[in-house]
Amino acid sequence: MKPLLLVSVVVEASTGLGLLVAPSALAQLLIGAPLEAPAAVTIAHACGTALLALALACWLARENGRAMVVTMLFYNLAVAAVLAHAALGLGLSGVGLWPAVGLHIALAVWCAVAPKSTVAH
Repeated sequence: MKPLLLVSVVVEASTGLGLLVAPSALAQLLIGAPLEAPAAVTIAHACGTALLALALACWLARENGRAMVVTMLFYNLAVAAVLAHAALGLGLSGVGLWPAVGLHIALAVWCAVAPKSTVAH
């Protein structure tokens, strides 16, 4: 479980920092369109901050984190669904969109199969 949470720290912290530092570039990579309106950039910054908080929670829970793994399972499934809808329902595309969907699905599967016996008591 510890490696799963550490990978989650890296993925979410990287994405969070990207949304804070270069939100338009990250949006271009993921969905093939830049963020141009100040409101969109503000929301991206808020989302980046939330992802950094999620990364911090994963870091703090890495030794005994079954509840965090369940939380990350929900998060990864939801993000995969949102990104897949962006591609299939909204017609958005970017070079990183489907790899991001695949990454979140893979992380969700990892969360689902993470052994309960590795949780410290």
